[in-house]
Amino acid sequence: MQTRRHFLTTASTLAVAAGYSSALSAENRNEKSLPIIRQADICVLGGSCTGVFAAVRAAKLGAKVVIVEKQNAFGGVATNALVNVWHSIYDVERNLQIIGGLTVETIERLQKRDAVIIRENISSPYVFNSQELKIELDELVIENNIAPMLHTLFSEPVLNGNGELTGVIVDNKSGRGIIQAKQFIDATGDADLAARLGLETYTRDMLQPPTCCAHFSSWDLGRSMQHVKQYGHEFDIPSGMIWGVNVPNCSTMMIAGTRVLGVDCSVADELTKAEIEGRRQIRALMDMQRKYQPELKSVLTALPSTIGIRETRHVKCLFEANDDDALHGRRYADAVANGSYPFDQHHQDKPGVTFRALDGTFHYTGGKGHEEQRGRWREETETNPTFYQIPLRSITPPKFGNLMLAGRMLDAGLLAFSGMRVMVHMNQLGEAAGVAAYLALQKGISVQQLDANEVRKTLKEGGSIVL
Repeated sequence: MQTRRHFLTTASTLAVAAGYSSALSAENRNEKSLPIIRQADICVLGGSCTGVFAAVRAAKLGAKVVIVEKQNAFGGVATNALVNVWHSIYDVERNLQIIGGLTVETIERLQKRDAVIIRENISSPYVFNSQELKIELDELVIENNIAPMLHTLFSEPVLNGNGELTGVIVDNKSGRGIIQAKQFIDATGDADLAARLGLETYTRDMLQPPTCCAHFSSWDLGRSMQHVKQYGHEFDIPSGMIWGVNVPNCSTMMIAGTRVLGVDCSVADELTKAEIEGRRQIRALMDMQRKYQPELKSVLTALPSTIGIRETRHVKCLFEANDDDALHGRRYADAVANGSYPFDQHHQDKPGVTFRALDGTFHYTGGKGHEEQRGRWREETETNPTFYQIPLRSITPPKFGNLMLAGRMLDAGLLAFSGMRVMVHMNQLGEAAGVAAYLALQKGISVQQLDANEVRKTLKEGGSIVL
């Protein structure tokens, strides 16, 4: 059995030997010889739910939109990474609905096909069928006359003589070509377009580690949690939290119990390492089950087509959504997203997760040798905030007037990001980016000049909840 440490060491050596370069020269791009394969008002790079929702909101307003996705289906982490849980659309007291728009519309569409269940779980009530969601997102794209480009990989930005962004180079089965557009939305997750434009980015020393999820049949979640604590070291499974949910209306269970430490998935070789190590850990979980609970006859039934990435690059934007504002639920005049999920920090330097709640309490759950801890991260008060917000400025870059960001590359503090990063919040940022791109196009101004009140008003008119 290949151990995690042996694999990571070997892969790192091979990467150094290969001598990969992270940048292409101007000569290698050879832009003048490339065909223009699409022209649009708005080009969205990245087809997660965040990217799809950005495209849909812009298209509903009247823009001609093209969306580029490197995989064979839309949905990102929710579909291709098998993470089939969306968090609450209400505040922590469940008295106020704080999320609407396309998140709610998509839940309602899945309900018509018995492809989602609503649980009593306060923070994670929506469990859906990831495969059904793929098809639902296809339909959303087609219904709104968006031009889809699957199996298409973004390569490089195209700038004119004035240094303005006018297009992107993509590669697919038909070859290499240029998509020209007036506005662009970077929904790549890793800020690929922003980084290649030379915008200032930052990557934390303690990135939240990625997780490879999988589908199993005949799986005992409670026993597997105990097995990881007792026997994880025997199979080189990193200590930490394991959780899972059944796919609606069937016996298949999605399990999230792996964590790949010490990798930055915005770096090609480290992403490769993470994918292979994540699958090794899935097999280790399966081997552990075979040895210590053979009577269940558990079966590994599906692996994701991408590892679930929590964090890579962030782009330095007009404003950082900082920890203090988020943890204390401070309101923003330019808020475009609301959230109530606990600040959920997956650790690199120790096993497990720390949850910080808006009521001032915290809960640390670790692995073997790391006892659970509960306490307060701030003094008790008579009243507590019930939700937090994400401002438009945190997805607006300081340069390039026709570029918006959408997704986990937002500018946010370490703790703020640990809550903001979940999908129902990123969905809202997609919708905000789509609206902002459309309004900038319509008014002939830069995204930095937009009136946030008009963005919020347009979001609300389209079904979003604006507070």
